[in-house]
Amino acid sequence: MAAGTVALASPSQAEAPAPAVHTLAGTHPDWAVASADKGVTPAHDQVTARVYLAGQNPAGLAAYAKAVSSPSSGQYDRFLTPTQEQQRFGATAQQVAAVRAWAAGAGLTVVGSDLHYLDVHGTATAVDRAFGTRLHEYDVHGKLLQAPATDAVLPVSVASAILGVTGLSDNAPTMRSQAEPVGNAVQGAVSETAGKPKPAPKPKPGLPTVSTCSAYWGQKKVSGAPKGYTATTTFDQCSYTPAQLRKAYGVTASGLTGKGATVAIVDAYGSSTMLADADRFAVNHGDKAFRKGQYTEVLTPKLWTQTGANDGCGGGPAGWAGEESLDVEMVHGLAPDANVVYVGANSCSDQDLMAALSTIVDKHLADVVSSSWSGLMHTTSGDESPATIAAYEQIFQQGATEGIGFDFSAGDCGDQSKAAAATGSNCDNTTTEAQTGFPSSDNWVTDVGGSALGIKDASGSYGFETDMGTLRSALSTDGKSWNPYPGTFYFGGGGGTSQDFAQPWYQGPVVPSKLAHTLMTGAVSKTAQRVTPDVAMNGDLYTSVLVGMSDGTPYSEGGYGGTSVSSPEFSGIQADAIQARHGRAIGFANPSIYERAGSADFHDVVNNTLGKGQQPLNSVADFGVVSGSLRVRLVAFGRDFGLAATKGYDDATGVGSPDAAYLESFR
Repeated sequence: MAAGTVALASPSQAEAPAPAVHTLAGTHPDWAVASADKGVTPAHDQVTARVYLAGQNPAGLAAYAKAVSSPSSGQYDRFLTPTQEQQRFGATAQQVAAVRAWAAGAGLTVVGSDLHYLDVHGTATAVDRAFGTRLHEYDVHGKLLQAPATDAVLPVSVASAILGVTGLSDNAPTMRSQAEPVGNAVQGAVSETAGKPKPAPKPKPGLPTVSTCSAYWGQKKVSGAPKGYTATTTFDQCSYTPAQLRKAYGVTASGLTGKGATVAIVDAYGSSTMLADADRFAVNHGDKAFRKGQYTEVLTPKLWTQTGANDGCGGGPAGWAGEESLDVEMVHGLAPDANVVYVGANSCSDQDLMAALSTIVDKHLADVVSSSWSGLMHTTSGDESPATIAAYEQIFQQGATEGIGFDFSAGDCGDQSKAAAATGSNCDNTTTEAQTGFPSSDNWVTDVGGSALGIKDASGSYGFETDMGTLRSALSTDGKSWNPYPGTFYFGGGGGTSQDFAQPWYQGPVVPSKLAHTLMTGAVSKTAQRVTPDVAMNGDLYTSVLVGMSDGTPYSEGGYGGTSVSSPEFSGIQADAIQARHGRAIGFANPSIYERAGSADFHDVVNNTLGKGQQPLNSVADFGVVSGSLRVRLVAFGRDFGLAATKGYDDATGVGSPDAAYLESFR
């Protein structure tokens, strides 16, 4: 993180100058403005802050992570063990002792620690003393929040040992699951039979009153519906099973199953019936249940926080259960023989999610990590802090040195702008501008975007993909029109040009210069910037995948969409690729992904599947009678908000989606 050296002013010229200090930029949040200041935090208020440790050689860690991940480097594939990484780059005993002594000298007590941080606790007065600032209270949108009145500072004696500090300010951002059930999209319930092909209804006026879908793109023509975008419209595809996805993306043809690889999944909390649900789902669709010991969990339910329906974590454990089921079942579906370890964070906060990620790298629990959650860099409640970004990156870089790759969902709200959030179903309304997500846009992770996959015939062969972006209209009550028509934006894969991260070394030869220099606000950047996503796989809500779950309720199966689908799909593909490498880890995958860009290893996803007159590709999603009324939607595909799939690299689908050649290239 940024740091500068300043000198504290002396009360008088007769006194010796105060020692130099380092400024922790960004610890004074933008929302802590003078007009909202309600005074000093009471002296005896208790505060806990997290002090992240920089380690003995941060620059060396980043350099080695780059070298070991780059196929052109002489150090490529020379991964370290966690012990070796800690010895070369981790915090030393002397650094930790110095930080502990500084905290104690200010009156703070260390109340928790691991290899990456120390938690310090004390009164507001002690915190003020330790960090050279004053904590104040601010009225922000009717809530009284605490924050430093100025950026915190550190004495030079410990500054080099500290990466950053969080917890001095309230209102830290939380992460959102990127999953969306199709049942919610139509305001109806999902059931065990949802998404399965139904017998074609007898010809009669009007639309079917039972759920009706096509086994492949264009199979069943719609009759009895109002005119759509094209002369002929077909019923939407049924939700995909894992076997169909394996066939479409070349896994079946490769014969690979992920054997020998381990995929970790990180979400908040954990389902009480995950293994049983995954086994039942697999067997229901012709796949194998997990072998004994193939699926494991790392959970600490007694430490879960923010567990209430309205506590800011997406409904608590119940709200995240569908996400966990989706992630586990997609990884198992794309890589049936890979080991899966689920690591549940104690909440959806950055602090708890990072702790889960740290557990994986510190113990080398996996080769690939799938995280189907992300947040915004810039919100109405403030920006993601430099300390948090630096702490995440340290974990990602450590993982890279050990041969661990991190896959993140790109988001489900197009360019994440206010305009997209106005009608998008899985958008964050605290967005302040068009922007990329975080951690998904970080230079050290693989950002997995979304596509809409169409299979072309009864054999399940790959037909086409377009970007994950839909417009949606609802059937009118009298069944004679669509409202609104044309439809409004409803769901779309994330991506775009980041204003926060400079272009990484692996993107330069591939990403168009104009794209890298044009920010999502329309401003031109003098420097080339990071563009996302890196790759894409099926995730559209209306080319959904089946998911089975119970978690305290009767077991049911229903369709889910979102880049929450795309990330575990790609992690499963990576597990298959590791098997193709005879068990050798891939690690941070982006350098090798971009070396393959433009080759037969990827489907170049382009929005060229349009009818005459440039009408959008569209379908009718008929969910039958739900709660006494017929629920039918007209859906237009390839209409992401602010992003578009074009020839070559683009900001909607990256280099494209992997195919059989991608897997074969690792043999």
